[in-house]
Amino acid sequence: MDANAAGATVANIDINRVMEMIPHRYPMLMVDRIRELTPDVGAIGIKNVSINEHFFQGHFPSQPVMPGVLIIEAMAQTAAVLVVHTLGKDAEGKLVYFMSVDDARFRRPVTPGDQLEIHVSKIQHRRNVWKFAGVAKVDGNVHAEATFAAMIMDR
Repeated sequence: MDANAAGATVANIDINRVMEMIPHRYPMLMVDRIRELTPDVGAIGIKNVSINEHFFQGHFPSQPVMPGVLIIEAMAQTAAVLVVHTLGKDAEGKLVYFMSVDDARFRRPVTPGDQLEIHVSKIQHRRNVWKFAGVAKVDGNVHAEATFAAMIMDR
């Protein structure tokens, strides 16, 4: 494990650094920045939801709602940044694949103009498999939650 794992909480990882850490790009990059990250513990990611998002063209034109699977994807990308930061520079650009999504609940819709605050907490880590709890909030209200597992692998 990298020295970061024992390190203090980091604030404000900007979009440029996020893109160095994970391989996702438009239109699948679902995290604009990481507001807070504690290595090997958890992170808070931010997704600013705009009417210009590609998925609003069809989901749904007269009542735009962010698809639940993309909210879960935002949780996974926030977790991927946490994993990469925890493991250090050698992990940058590696792929983090979903293995499971459990207990997903969608409480309220996420709509254009919302700022999605994505909280992820590590539940466990064994070798290259990580398990997390995720909660997505808007204005302090829970909009979605899930438990998920992912595997980090070389490209």
